[in-house]
Amino acid sequence: MTSFALQAALLGIVMVLAAAIVRQRNLLAATILLSVYGLVMALLWALMQAYDVGFTEAAVGAGVSTVLLVATLARLGREASRERGPPGPNVPALLGCLATGAALIWGTLDMPPVGSPDAPLQRRGPGTDYMAPAPIQGPVPNMVTVLLADYRGYDTMFETAVIFTAGASLILLLRRPAAAGGRPAAPGPAGGRA
Repeated sequence: MTSFALQAALLGIVMVLAAAIVRQRNLLAATILLSVYGLVMALLWALMQAYDVGFTEAAVGAGVSTVLLVATLARLGREASRERGPPGPNVPALLGCLATGAALIWGTLDMPPVGSPDAPLQRRGPGTDYMAPAPIQGPVPNMVTVLLADYRGYDTMFETAVIFTAGASLILLLRRPAAAGGRPAAPGPAGGRA
């Protein structure tokens, strides 16, 4: 089986898994399917030679997320609420996804074909942009160390800042309002406020 055929087959599996996750009423089954989805996506990224994205998907998408969701289900229960009736398509969300997908496809129409010798990457490799000023910008004579420590260090710093901001925002949004005495309000018997 060629690499393209294998990628297409895995993409089909991912689409089936996504549809099954959305339609699932048993939350534990949906969590397990979501973990399998993460593993298949990690394999798909690895086949596309995007190993860093594959490792991240395997660790976060299939690992940490599954643990957090199972811990949440242990506290809340396995079944989704039956009050809303059978699940149906959320039309605004579906239209938003279709519009985003169309915009992404439209944005790739002017890109050169994969492996084209006329692609900017083939005419002037990315190494020339990084390697020429690196001895001046970095004090280390090893080029790989300069790239990882200097350039990738900024990337990691800003990723950490984004994650910190998201965590701080969640803490601010999900905290309980203070009671009259300045202490957080105690939850009621059904999980609500007393």
